[in-house]
Amino acid sequence: MNFTGEQIERYSRHIILQDVGAQGQKKIMEGKVLIIGAGGLGAPAALYLAAAGVGTIGLVDGDQVDLTNLQRQVIHFTPDVGKPKVASAKEKIEQMNPDVQVVTYEEMATASNISGIIRDYDFIIDGTDNFPAKFLINDACVFGRKPFSHGGILRFDGQTMTYLPGEVCYRCVFKGSPPKNAVPACSQAGVLGAVAGMLGTIQAAEALKYFVGKGELLTNRLLVFNALKMNFRTVNIKRNKSCPVCGEKPTIVELFDEEQPVCDLRKEKE
Repeated sequence: MNFTGEQIERYSRHIILQDVGAQGQKKIMEGKVLIIGAGGLGAPAALYLAAAGVGTIGLVDGDQVDLTNLQRQVIHFTPDVGKPKVASAKEKIEQMNPDVQVVTYEEMATASNISGIIRDYDFIIDGTDNFPAKFLINDACVFGRKPFSHGGILRFDGQTMTYLPGEVCYRCVFKGSPPKNAVPACSQAGVLGAVAGMLGTIQAAEALKYFVGKGELLTNRLLVFNALKMNFRTVNIKRNKSCPVCGEKPTIVELFDEEQPVCDLRKEKE
């Protein structure tokens, strides 16, 4: 890949980095990242990956922009309310960096379509906000041998880990969705908007490090943080031999859609 003069100037801060350089930037520009969920996590991840010059960014989301999204989903603006999230996000990415090809999927990821969607991408980012989607992404990436970044946020807390084929997967740590009324959604319990930005940019950094091949990814480690106290810690995790999807005797051998557990906060208070 021969850089144009404009590209050399645009990506100069990467090119002068010893651990990135021209070769690293070339790898970034040849990379393909799929972001599932163009919301709180997907928004900052998409913006930083676009700014970095990732060659192709895929966006999967079937929702429209809602006024409540704007508190944290920084890729969407007030005039975008009512517009499909993938269309809104594509507009901003193309305005930020015309080098980036944006592919949109105005649909939710399901057991019937996810394998076909992830097939052509090098790295997957989980920007979803519910447990069934997170387990589906994990299972599809394990079956398809696709690296991905898991991310989850609630209130002031965030957690993330990176999966590489053969390493610890999400189900090694969390076998399945929590029971009903165990964990509320962000729409019920709230989330500090900046927490989404903190977590989403970490996921973007993991993708860029993966392409460049430098540093240490969050494989076999779970990073958790609390923004209220500004505490960060990493927990070392081991591959679970009895994991239902990647263990020695897997019980999950095909993709399926789990039912979303419902949390009724009013019942909790009664």
